[in-house]
Amino acid sequence: QVQLVESGGGLVQAGGSLRLSCAASGRTFSSYTMGWFRQAPGKEREFVSSISRSGISTYYANSVKGRFTISRDNAKNTVYLQMNSLKPEDTAVYYCAATTGIATPRPRPGDYDSWGQGTQVTVSS
Repeated sequence: QVQLVESGGGLVQAGGSLRLSCAASGRTFSSYTMGWFRQAPGKEREFVSSISRSGISTYYANSVKGRFTISRDNAKNTVYLQMNSLKPEDTAVYYCAATTGIATPRPRPGDYDSWGQGTQVTVSS
């Protein structure tokens, strides 16, 4: 399994931006499909975005489409989530996840083998 560490969360006003990073251990990062999920208090973990191993294909939940952008740098073993035009309803703990599965978009938590510890994002109104 790959080890994942998220960073970049914080408190931001509505309309603001944050960029989350997820650093992966190991030398085979490019062989993993990566995803971002989030979980708000009292709610189930939900899909936010995923990206193929090459970075060519990306997928988004309807709720974030047009506001969030996922990207990856395989040379740096890192996947990013740029979040713009943030809304209070984006408040959640954000998790990155990895899977050796190839098919995308892989929107279910059960599709992933490895998870980070999460980073809190709080958007104030």
